[in-house]
Amino acid sequence: MNENEQPVELVKRTTSAALKALARDSELEVVFSQGPPGISGTTAHLPTPPHRLTTHSVSLVRGMADSLALRVSYHDNKIHRNLLLDNPQARQIFDAIEQARCESLGARKMSGVTANLEALGEERSADKNYAALTQRGDDQFSDILGLLVREQLGGLKRPEGAKQLFNLWAERIDETVINQINQLQECMGDQSQFAERVIEMMQALDILDADVIDSQDQNDEDENTDPESDNGLDDQSGEMDGEGASAMDETSSEVDGEAEGMSDMGDEDSLPGETGEDPSGANKWPDNNDNARHEVTTYTPYTTQFDEIIHADELCDPEELNRLRSQLDQQLSHLQGLISKLANRLQRNLMAKQQRTWHFDLEEGILDAARLSRVVIDPFYPLSFKQESEMSFRDTVVTLLIDNSGSMRGRPITVAAMSADILARTLERCGVKVEVLGFTTRSWKGGSSRERWVAADKPKNPGRLNDLRHIIYKSAETPWRRAKANLGLMLREGLLKENIDGEALLWAHNRLLARPEQRRILMVISDGAPVDDATLSTNPGNYLERHLRDTIAWIETRSPVELTAIGIGHDVTRYYNRAVTLIDAEELGGTMMQKLMELFDDENRSPHSQKRPA
Repeated sequence: MNENEQPVELVKRTTSAALKALARDSELEVVFSQGPPGISGTTAHLPTPPHRLTTHSVSLVRGMADSLALRVSYHDNKIHRNLLLDNPQARQIFDAIEQARCESLGARKMSGVTANLEALGEERSADKNYAALTQRGDDQFSDILGLLVREQLGGLKRPEGAKQLFNLWAERIDETVINQINQLQECMGDQSQFAERVIEMMQALDILDADVIDSQDQNDEDENTDPESDNGLDDQSGEMDGEGASAMDETSSEVDGEAEGMSDMGDEDSLPGETGEDPSGANKWPDNNDNARHEVTTYTPYTTQFDEIIHADELCDPEELNRLRSQLDQQLSHLQGLISKLANRLQRNLMAKQQRTWHFDLEEGILDAARLSRVVIDPFYPLSFKQESEMSFRDTVVTLLIDNSGSMRGRPITVAAMSADILARTLERCGVKVEVLGFTTRSWKGGSSRERWVAADKPKNPGRLNDLRHIIYKSAETPWRRAKANLGLMLREGLLKENIDGEALLWAHNRLLARPEQRRILMVISDGAPVDDATLSTNPGNYLERHLRDTIAWIETRSPVELTAIGIGHDVTRYYNRAVTLIDAEELGGTMMQKLMELFDDENRSPHSQKRPA
């Protein structure tokens, strides 16, 4: 230990080393910052330890690190995605038990990991305020089963803070449930077999019906036989042994496979065609099939006649926009200072990269006076010239695509609006253009599209069956000061309805392709999977989700657009390769700034730029 090293820095260093060792990935980058723990690509995010360290706070940070590391070491995203179910409660249980499996495998081997995970379990119980519960809720059963799996399979103590939770569910947690969990022990090291046993357990507990499983299996079979379904992503093979020894090798293969996919993006023939849409945002709906030009799905809208692309100021009068903007400012007055501080940090980071660079020892350009002394000493020495250039990141455009669904109502959409506002202002100062878009539907449960379908005697499998509304809050060419009021529209009562993410993603992507900038970044902010009752009630249950997956995979592997996503209370990492999930909407602003800083930090610098030698 360095005598001058601060205790907090020591905790960070040792925790980072332990996380990499436990994850069996020395290349994993560990970042300490504000926000919840999570894995984003090859970066592990951990909360910064408190300035005043205690035994509990150190154990808590280590517990979060251990939890992430065990997820990396023992979890295969491809296997998990292939077995996910459409039933929301079943999916929640499935996720919770899989995380419990990873943590249990680590706890069985290392007593230190056990202590850290137990401290983390107590903290999770306190965060969810189990002690104050007075009645049962459907979302609690996944927590109960996750804790029981840790207890039965990993030997982890039941959190003291979860006593009230278990008391409320005492009648439901009988000997049958315990026996079902104990039967999982024999296949803990095999994720595929374990997942199948979990699905059987949910059937035995009447959480899933057998016909739902049969339908899911058929959908998975169809998806697996589609040669375009994986788009070259997650190209992994092999099985995990009892100790999960091959998990890290598979993770490395997955990263390598993604890198190979990204190298093909320069092939113009594989890119979607230029959109027919006016980049200024004219209210003309682009032909989805023509503009997208990717044959990865049979997804089709029943009709696009009632869809609209509309500017925010066309949805209400200026007085109401100003009122909504004032309401937005009032609701987030206490957060603006924090987000502004993070925005200033982002601005300083970008401005530092904005410094002009010089290329020396050229045959033409500006005479390099500092090197004339060499000519005086040796008249045969050639004159040296230099040229000034700018960092390429200035030629960048960023699009923020914000989910305007009803589930975003309240704090999530308010924080999203304010974060987009400050981010747009910050990047504009740095010469980076920003576009802010939103997506929702014009009606609940179908609207005019569904009425037309009903009038046509309800043909089977009609496709997307609702009227889309895509909103332009701020176009890339519009200065922030002129678009500022538009962002308040997100608070308008009745605006937020249903979300059809796949088409919205294509729309935002096609707008970016029409831009002249060399670097295009698309950041999606959402709080859930695509949902539209009218569409899902008349098509296969995974119709919208599969289209979203196909669209994301196509953009990530074949498009020059850089795609990243932030999920609010919803795991978007199962859709996007580059993503982060937040538990609390209050953390959105800081996470947006951090993700953009990571993107700019990862930018390849020109090989010709060099520092002037001394």
